[in-house]
Amino acid sequence: MAFDNTFWALVGLILFFVLIAYLKAPSMIAKALDKRATQIRNELDEARELKEEAKQQLAEYQRRRREAEAEAQEILAIAQREADAIVTDARVKSEEYVARRTEVAEQKIKQAEIEAVSEVRARAVDIAIDAATRVMAERNVGADPRMTDQSIAEVRRRLN
Repeated sequence: MAFDNTFWALVGLILFFVLIAYLKAPSMIAKALDKRATQIRNELDEARELKEEAKQQLAEYQRRRREAEAEAQEILAIAQREADAIVTDARVKSEEYVARRTEVAEQKIKQAEIEAVSEVRARAVDIAIDAATRVMAERNVGADPRMTDQSIAEVRRRLN
């Protein structure tokens, strides 16, 4: 019998399969595949857990952001109310200040009017007395000077 290359290739293939079976290669491959499948399954579980944790953190951050926005709106509203109150208070104080200053100015004007009227009256009295003195002096050229002085005193008393 002549053994050609095909026969030896067949013998080699059979020996290879026997060797693989003897070394338990299929079970080793199955174990490796099982181990890899378990590892992949664990990684998937871990990825799911991380995803859930990320979702929870995202929800927590969104809740905190909403709370912070609400708090910021509340602070803004409070600040706006305070600013309005300050503006109103400033307006009221300004109006009161203007009113006080106006009242003081009006009082000064009234006082000045009163003083002016008094001064005008005093000047008018002085002028009237001078005029009366001259008239009396011209009319009573030879008369008693005491009588003239009494008349002038009487005019002063009545005009003041």
